[in-house]
Amino acid sequence: MSKSSLPAQMHASPKDWFLIALLAAIWGGSFLFGRILMIEWPPFTVVFVRVFLAAIALWVFLIITSRKFPMDNQLIMAILVMGILNNVIPFSLILIGQQEIGSGLASVVNAMTPIWTLIIANFFTSDEKLTKNKIAGILFGFLGVAVLIGTDLVQGLTASAWAQGAVLGATIAYGFAGVWGKRFKGQDPIVISTGQLTASSIVMLPLIFLLEDPLAISFPDTEMIISLLGISILCTAYAYVLFFKILSNAGATNVSLVTFLVPISAIILGILWLGETLTTSNIIGMILIIIGLALVDGRILKMAGSRR
Repeated sequence: MSKSSLPAQMHASPKDWFLIALLAAIWGGSFLFGRILMIEWPPFTVVFVRVFLAAIALWVFLIITSRKFPMDNQLIMAILVMGILNNVIPFSLILIGQQEIGSGLASVVNAMTPIWTLIIANFFTSDEKLTKNKIAGILFGFLGVAVLIGTDLVQGLTASAWAQGAVLGATIAYGFAGVWGKRFKGQDPIVISTGQLTASSIVMLPLIFLLEDPLAISFPDTEMIISLLGISILCTAYAYVLFFKILSNAGATNVSLVTFLVPISAIILGILWLGETLTTSNIIGMILIIIGLALVDGRILKMAGSRR
């Protein structure tokens, strides 16, 4: 075993596994909150409120923990691009999609993020090239998406097909964000997260007045306020802190398991709170995407091989 492979083998304690499950539940909740918010408010306004409140929460966290934000122009520009790729574009596309599709289905399509990251990294990096297992995983992932969206396309370009396509577009943005984020290695991830959310707020502010009329929207009721705070403080600000805590304690490979659990969490929450249902093609598509992620992850195959 090479030294470079050691971080991927970091031990996850029972507490770490609990935190992984908690993070999956929280990120699954973001799809639930997003679906609720789309019933009353326009998507870009919701994105602005989400990143703005999350940025405030993380700035408070920075001050409490005595972290300092580096005033470097080159770093600030890189953070601005990260905010656009990792927040502005995907958050907007997911919420646009959730105007038509349920939280569970949106989360299943969103599970394509690691697969797009692999494809993009293969072309734009020198140390993350595709292997046979990863290629097989990518094929299963795309097959799963084809099953999910294909039935709607066969019946014509329906709203559901466009909505799923919007969420799929978000995963591509996340893929580019994952590659772009490699340049922040060695930087405090909480500082970078705070910076990108602040940059995203600045970008979104003129957009909401250009594309929507935020001053004309209805005042949020109790359910809307809970959803706004949930998607901003819990699912964005706190989720970032929790993610990097798990990353530090259990390593990147273990924290990546969240990808497998988020759709399950979102589907359960959608069924319990919104009365959502999944069709047979939805379930088949989800299974194919999960198989693809398992092939990309590689640990299941390694475990199977070690038992022979």
